[in-house]
Amino acid sequence: MTIPATTPVLEFRNVNTHYGPVQILKDVDITIRQGEMVCLLGGNASGKTTTLKTVLGMVVPTSGKVLLDGEVISGLTTTEIVERGISMVPENRRLFARMTVLENLEIGAYLRSDDLTEDLERIFELFPRVKERLAQKAGTLSGGEQQMVAVGRAMMSRPKVLLMDEPSMGLAPVLVAQNFDIIERINKAGTTVFMVEQNANMALSIADRGYVLQTGEIVLNDTAENLLANPQMRAAYLGHTE
Repeated sequence: MTIPATTPVLEFRNVNTHYGPVQILKDVDITIRQGEMVCLLGGNASGKTTTLKTVLGMVVPTSGKVLLDGEVISGLTTTEIVERGISMVPENRRLFARMTVLENLEIGAYLRSDDLTEDLERIFELFPRVKERLAQKAGTLSGGEQQMVAVGRAMMSRPKVLLMDEPSMGLAPVLVAQNFDIIERINKAGTTVFMVEQNANMALSIADRGYVLQTGEIVLNDTAENLLANPQMRAAYLGHTE
């Protein structure tokens, strides 16, 4: 099927979610176009991670729908959604600690049956240190090295959309900067990125657009440049009050 150029690659339409009787997402509308980098910002318990889980089918909307390339994916299993082209770098990396770096990377391609050499070489180009650590147990790596492997693992499925959950969490400032540089390079090479992040300054510095969640509702939606200059945004999330 040919996807019209105007069709968003990923879209939330009036999505509501609940955990039991508690409503988490409230009439959420999000549109992400092919090749964009979009960030979702907000404080703790704002619903950011639930949004990503809803994309992956781990949370099913109580109303509304999630679409990929114009087709509804809410209600599909996580495996079916991954098969359609979505992959995620989870919060805190969540590598298989007792497995080698190479085995962790290969797990990212578990739905594929073709040769992985080209994809591995691409990962090694992005992360030369990963190539040096291929035989090492993932649990023995530093936090920065684990993040490299987690990103590499997600890229092994050749995703249309790469989801990232708090990529700066637990990393030293210098590693945060390096990590965001890698994310930007992946995006510029053609992968659409949807990123959840508390570090609003860093996320908006590389994103095209951003959404802000407060208690499950989208309260701001604009270009990254405009959000950086927005007085409400600056006071609440960017550490500025003037």
